[in-house]
Amino acid sequence: MNIPTPGKSVRGSKSGKPIMALFDLLGRSWTMSIIWHLNDSPKSFSDLEKLCDDISPTTLNTRLKELQKTFIIEKIVGGYQLTEIGEELFLLFEPLRNWSREWSKKFN
Repeated sequence: MNIPTPGKSVRGSKSGKPIMALFDLLGRSWTMSIIWHLNDSPKSFSDLEKLCDDISPTTLNTRLKELQKTFIIEKIVGGYQLTEIGEELFLLFEPLRNWSREWSKKFN
């Protein structure tokens, strides 16, 4: 499992820049959805399976391991939750969400 981390080549960039590692991590299938669903409360593996519709157990397990190894989430009794840095990351999604709403108006 090749986990994107700062200082290493990642998909789309050999620079090792932290932002490129983050973009690679967030761009992996289901990663954003998992982070989104963990925002409001911890969730069990089966909760995340249900919330992420068609995700396979193998993919969910892989993404959870990647997010743990990159300090975005942590395993707790009964499931998973965002870490402090994961919560900080989630807060950064709100400006992007607002921007995307304005951007989407260009397509109407």
